[in-house]
Amino acid sequence: MLAKIFSAVNVGLESNLVEVEVDISSGFPCFDIVGLPDRAIEESKMRVRSAIINSGLKFLPDARKKRLTINLAPADVKKEGSVYDLPMAVGILIASNQLPTDFLKEKSLFVGELALNGELRHSKGVLPMAILAAEKGIKNIFLPASNAQEASLIENENFKIYPLDSLNSLISHLTGQKIIKPFVGENINVLEKETEYEFDMAYVKGQEQAKRAIEIAAAGGHNILMSGAPGSGKTLLAKTIPSILPKMSKEEILDVTKIYSVAGLLTEGELKFERPFRSPHHTISDVAMVGGGQIPKPGEISLAHRGVLFLDEVPEFSRHVLESLRQPLEDGIISISRARGALVFPAKFILIAAQNPCPCGYYRDPEKPCRCGIGEITKYRKKISGPLLDRIDLHLEIPRLKFEKLTNEKVAESSKEIRKRVEKAREIQTKRFKNDSSKKKVLTNAEMTLPQLKKFCQVDDKSHELLKKAIDQFALSTRAYHRILKVSRTIADLAGDKEITFNHIAEAIQYRTKLEEVL
Repeated sequence: MLAKIFSAVNVGLESNLVEVEVDISSGFPCFDIVGLPDRAIEESKMRVRSAIINSGLKFLPDARKKRLTINLAPADVKKEGSVYDLPMAVGILIASNQLPTDFLKEKSLFVGELALNGELRHSKGVLPMAILAAEKGIKNIFLPASNAQEASLIENENFKIYPLDSLNSLISHLTGQKIIKPFVGENINVLEKETEYEFDMAYVKGQEQAKRAIEIAAAGGHNILMSGAPGSGKTLLAKTIPSILPKMSKEEILDVTKIYSVAGLLTEGELKFERPFRSPHHTISDVAMVGGGQIPKPGEISLAHRGVLFLDEVPEFSRHVLESLRQPLEDGIISISRARGALVFPAKFILIAAQNPCPCGYYRDPEKPCRCGIGEITKYRKKISGPLLDRIDLHLEIPRLKFEKLTNEKVAESSKEIRKRVEKAREIQTKRFKNDSSKKKVLTNAEMTLPQLKKFCQVDDKSHELLKKAIDQFALSTRAYHRILKVSRTIADLAGDKEITFNHIAEAIQYRTKLEEVL
């Protein structure tokens, strides 16, 4: 008998339907799985067999005379992972007449890894599969109970989520012995709790100008490069950024959770409410940074989507890794090409990079002499290319703190207060771009397209003259000019001003050219 069950395969961050066809016929006894399965699927033979037997059922009646063939269609798409255990087990039970076929009248999707005793384990990549099922008009999805909350992010009244503890619970449901109630997830606003951050702006002594620049970066989604002597507070400043970023919208929560689901980084029942903060070590490979593998998976830049990517001691990263950041910093996506095709992952993040001015860290330090030669300093600085520097909006010099500021008992402004201003500026941007007719979806000023830049970043004659002088004096590129305008727009939003003024332009230029003066 032939049975057909539906499952799904993830290709990048999207899913495609998979038909799990199970055929039991007479012939030489064997168990074959075809349709480009990977090693994990090949090993599912043992898991499925043991799970069925340990659930009190027969694997195959008279197995010594039966040939079992499972086809995962379409056959030209590579399948990986253990999520096909459950659909294969259900298909075998139907094909061997151990399960009724009445439930097949309603199109259902089955995903989940089976333990040897028939229990269902947490599976990765379930959220994109659930999204696909809802879009395709599939009525039901049967999945591990630990994945139910993740799948419930989809709001669709006609789509039912059935959480399963074991293969036995599914069999009881399908035979009508013990009906499983569809899972109803809690509202996101109920699940989301106030985050307690380990690092707060109130703990940062001094560095008022750096705090101001970080506030601007958080408000407009701009990139920052901080340069300063060791111990000046660069890392601490970077780690406080998540505490001033606004909460994610439901759409952003869905996007980020989908990425972490595909990457297998979601724990049982977890959803991603907090903006990501990724801080890879400088020994990271370019594949781990951008994503890839035989079946490409998201890398660090995609895991930082809608959050922060922090590169500490940025000149210590390999040249290939740093240059791979060019496309995502410009376009907000990363394209990964392989022999079987190309995949696109989202990568809209705030880049926070920190560096010392030289290998020893004390070049031009007023109190401690530098031990580096001119050649060492030149080689150190060349590790970050000009095109990459050009894509960073705010260049900051972080000065050494005086003893008086370190021991000052005055409590600085907290992250909570700064976040209120950031959220207000983000609300202005949301309203601005919501009514814009541009096809590209834009959430922050840093993502503005050239037509939007022309529309929303008009300057008066006085400001125009100041921009001309800055470009001529510092030989700034066209990209730098556009980024100055975007930063100016953010500064105006923080101030609640509708128009960009001379002062907004002057402050933006100061952040852009500061490192040029130091270097």
